Amino acid sequence: MKNKLVRITTVPISLEHLLEGQLNFMSQYYEVTAISSDEVRLENYGKDNNVDTFYVDMTRAITPGRDLRSLYQLYKYFKKEKPTIVHTHTPKAGIAGMLAAKLAGVPIRLHTVAGMPLMETEGIKRKVLEGVEKLTYSCATMIYPNSHGIEDFILAEKLAPSEKVKVLGKGSSNGINTSHFDPALYSEEFKKKFREDLKIPAGNAVFVFVGRLVKDKGINELILAFERLREQREDISLLLVGPFEQELDPLKEHTVQRIKENPGILSVGYQKDVRPYFAVSDVLAFPSYREGFPNVVMQAGAMGLPAIVTNINGCNEIVKHDINGRVIPVKDADALYHEMKNFLLDFSKKENLRKNARNTIEENYEREGVWKAILDEYKRIEGLLLR
Repeated sequence: MKNKLVRITTVPISLEHLLEGQLNFMSQYYEVTAISSDEVRLENYGKDNNVDTFYVDMTRAITPGRDLRSLYQLYKYFKKEKPTIVHTHTPKAGIAGMLAAKLAGVPIRLHTVAGMPLMETEGIKRKVLEGVEKLTYSCATMIYPNSHGIEDFILAEKLAPSEKVKVLGKGSSNGINTSHFDPALYSEEFKKKFREDLKIPAGNAVFVFVGRLVKDKGINELILAFERLREQREDISLLLVGPFEQELDPLKEHTVQRIKENPGILSVGYQKDVRPYFAVSDVLAFPSYREGFPNVVMQAGAMGLPAIVTNINGCNEIVKHDINGRVIPVKDADALYHEMKNFLLDFSKKENLRKNARNTIEENYEREGVWKAILDEYKRIEGLLLR
C-alpha cells in the first residue's frame, strides 16, 4: 500500500502552473491528494492529473475568520486521513497547512518557499509577516527555499535553524519541460501569422513580459523604460502576457493608462499557453522586485530567449550577466532602458546570449530531474523518521 501524500496551495492555478505535472508523477509512488480553494477548478485539476482533491476555502488576503475555518478544515481532514507527508506551497497554504498538520500529528511536514512578500515590506506589516513565517517554519519538519538567495535570507533573518533549511538540486520548485518549451515547435510561417494576428508590425523587435501586471513585478519601471526607448525607435513592441491585479498590488494609474494608450504596447491578459508569445518575441524583460525561482525566466530561456532580469535571488541564479542575458539593479528604470537599448544596438551579442539561454535550462533545470530530487528527499526523510 502506498503512503499518503498531501500537497497544498492557496489557489489551484499554483497546482496547474507552478507544479504542473509534478503531482501526477508523484502518484506513481504515493496516494496523492491536492488541496486548494476554488472547488470547481480544483476538481477539474484532479481529473486532469489523476489525483484526489479536497476543497478548502482559502484566500490570498488576510481574512481571520475564513483563515480559522480553513485551519480547522485541514485539521479534521488530516486527523481522518492520516497522511504520511503534507507538503505546502505559498504563504497562506503554508501557515494553515503546517499548523494543522502539526496539531494533527502528521509525521512529515514540508514547506516550499518560493518568494517572500516580507522582502518588500516594512514596519508593522513586516513584523506580522515575519511572525507568520517563523510559525510556519517551526511547525515544519523541513523547509525548502527554491533558490539559494531565499535560503540565505531565511538564515540571515534567523527565521529557521540551518539544519531545517535545504535547497533541492540547483533550485526551482518544478523545473522546465524542455520538450514542451522548445522553439523548434514553431515554424517561421506560424510566427509570421501569429505576429500578424497580434498586429505587431513586421520587422519590429519585441520585448516580452510574462506574469502578473503588478508593482512588485517592476511593471511601472518597464513601461517607463519602454516609452523612453520608443521615443527614439518606433520599430519596437512590448508584449505583456498576464492579468492585472489592481486590488492586491496596484500599478500607478499613469502606468495603466499608458498600457492602454501606447500603440507599441500590447496587453493580452492571462494566457494558458505562453509559448507562442515567447516564440514571436526577441527578449524577455523581467524587472521583478522579488522572486523565488521564477518559472517565467526558465521558460523564456528554454524557448531560446535572452533575458533582462533584476539582481534578485532566483533571477540572478538562472541568468548570468553576458552569458544568457543581462542583470540590472532592482527598481532602476534607467538601467532597464539602457539594457533594452543595448539589445537593439548589438544584435550579434543578443544572438550569442540566445544560443546560451536554452543550453542553461537543459543542463540545469530539466523538469524530471527536479521531480526526482524531490522524490529522493521524500524517501530520505521517510527513512529517517519512519524507521
